Amino acid sequence: MASATTFTFRAMDLAGSATAGELEAESKSQVSEQLRQRGLIVLDVSEKSNPLKIEDIMRRWKSVDMRELAVFSRQFATLVASGMPMLRTLHTLEQQTKDEEIREAVAGLRADVEAGSTLEQAMERHPRVFDRLFRAMVRSGEQSGRLDEALDRIAFQVEKQDALRRQVKSALMYPTLVFGFAIVVLIAIVVFVIPVFANIFKELAEEHPEEDSSMPMPTELCIGFSNVLTHYWFLLIPGIALTFWAFFRWKKTERGKDQWDRIILRLPFKIGDVIQKVALARWSRTFSGSVSAGVPMLQAIQLTGETAGNVVVEKAMEDMYVSVKQGGSLAAPIEGNEIFPPMVGHMVSVGEETGQLETMLSKIADFYEAEVDAKVKALTSLIEPIMICFVGGMVGFIVISMYLPLFSIYEKIR
Repeated sequence: MASATTFTFRAMDLAGSATAGELEAESKSQVSEQLRQRGLIVLDVSEKSNPLKIEDIMRRWKSVDMRELAVFSRQFATLVASGMPMLRTLHTLEQQTKDEEIREAVAGLRADVEAGSTLEQAMERHPRVFDRLFRAMVRSGEQSGRLDEALDRIAFQVEKQDALRRQVKSALMYPTLVFGFAIVVLIAIVVFVIPVFANIFKELAEEHPEEDSSMPMPTELCIGFSNVLTHYWFLLIPGIALTFWAFFRWKKTERGKDQWDRIILRLPFKIGDVIQKVALARWSRTFSGSVSAGVPMLQAIQLTGETAGNVVVEKAMEDMYVSVKQGGSLAAPIEGNEIFPPMVGHMVSVGEETGQLETMLSKIADFYEAEVDAKVKALTSLIEPIMICFVGGMVGFIVISMYLPLFSIYEKIR
């Protein structure tokens, strides 16, 4: 999702009156288009230069809270369905929304709608909160006169996405905490315990210079690693930070993202399988929501690809877009892509033939969301013994490495 930037503008209405102000948008051209939609003649648009604040940096890196967005979407749908006027609805939502970024976006919506903008045009100025799929479904609801139904579908869509994300995060929370604690314990042993043994071995070697002072290879490895952590930490920490920076920079490139998304689908211990199921659940739920909201098919395919979150799925949707544009079917590109199991292609094909594509996509989403639940539980039960073996093996290796020289000294004393 593109981040919004604040632009300052100068414009003139048809009567010749000058006006100036600020707008949030993704580009200057988008600001100009918004001003033209208001019936203004654009004189100048420039990016506003603000002093960089810590809050702005944190907000830029932090994504919108999906849980708060789901609550907001459901409340919005309920208020509009009750017949409450739009301005009063937005004012109510602004007062009771807890998330600061969403509240600021709602305040902007209310001001723009009051100035004569449509709801979709007002949302376009807050792309961090309302993504393209959200706006497309709102636009479809406004054009068809069924905004309440569109908002209800949006709320259902966001709630399902939030539930899926929370389900995966909660299942992986315990293994992550255990693994993190184990790493901290291992580092503490390497930094504080191994140097004690190393000093003992050094003193023994000085007291008995006639004896062979060479140590076993495992002991040498542990002491060497301990020396790196204790004496060269000022190089190690920047090196690790630089490695992470280079990795994330590579992952943001088109080639890096493509390679990474393919790698994670092939991860062992069923991790890749879970990631594939999550991607399929998100894909089918998004596609179903956009089709049910009345979004034109080509636009629905494009939006689903852009919000898929995986390059493999995105490229499959590009193939589908070309197929449909040329008069072909939806199912053919799906059946020819390895990320989609045969069942998905068959169900989409049946949905096309019977005119129940939305229903079939919803059933696919329900199936894979249930699959994710089962797979995540199985993955959690598999990860726990793997972590125990890993941590136990590392601790055991360190303990044995430290005691091997002592056993050698004991044998020599005998």
